[in-house]
Amino acid sequence: METRRTVEEEKALSQARYEARKLCQKFNKTNVKNKNKKTKILTKLFGELGTNAKIMQPFSCDYGYNIKIKNDAFINYNCTMLDTNTITIGAHCRIAPNVSFYSVYHPIDPTDRKNGTILSAPINVCDNVWIGGNSIVLAGVTIGENSIIGAGSVVTKNIPANCIAVGNPAKVIKQITNEL
Repeated sequence: METRRTVEEEKALSQARYEARKLCQKFNKTNVKNKNKKTKILTKLFGELGTNAKIMQPFSCDYGYNIKIKNDAFINYNCTMLDTNTITIGAHCRIAPNVSFYSVYHPIDPTDRKNGTILSAPINVCDNVWIGGNSIVLAGVTIGENSIIGAGSVVTKNIPANCIAVGNPAKVIKQITNEL
């Protein structure tokens, strides 16, 4: 599927990226103790910021308005969200340091890549998910509620609820049960 934009649309997107980068820079330079200022910046940046959500500095994204962070989510240091499409982080999620979310991808056909075609798909991290450090979540992925993604994993496909997935590409290795 080819993406074509008018000059006006491309200018608007370029301006939106610029505004998001300014807000990210402002957020990242705000005193760590100034919770109110950081919350105001993130409220302006994100499409949705839930109650008691906490994002550690530094943080970076493309647009911001495509990001939805639900209540009580925690996003640790150095998170990158390429939000060409919607990225949703569910309630009570725990995102470790250096985790990246890439909702954008490029075509397989080299001519399409050369012509600047860009593709995207939403990312949905359901409630109460824990994603380990240095993991990457790719476009079109849903991670089911209560699941755990092991550190260093690359999530290329949907992960069902209540399981542990690890590796590159991430694969389910265990179901989470109430048994000890």
